[in-house]
Amino acid sequence: MKSVSVLYFAALRERRGLDRETVLTAAETPAAFYAELADRHALNMDASLVRFALDGEFVKPNTLLPESSELALIPPVAGG
Repeated sequence: MKSVSVLYFAALRERRGLDRETVLTAAETPAAFYAELADRHALNMDASLVRFALDGEFVKPNTLLPESSELALIPPVAGG
């Protein structure tokens, strides 16, 4: 298990009710980690819509998720 600091943005922050938390996970990638969170907290947003930033850099969903990292979950943002 590894510790990951999660940052929630926009609709995901509203759905989770938090802007950040630290989570223990066995997930190896941002995509697997998001699937775990989405299931656990009923985030109800397709993973293909979420962008991932790992330690401040945008990454692909299948990038290796290291111990003690910070992962930002960024959904599409609507504006007008």
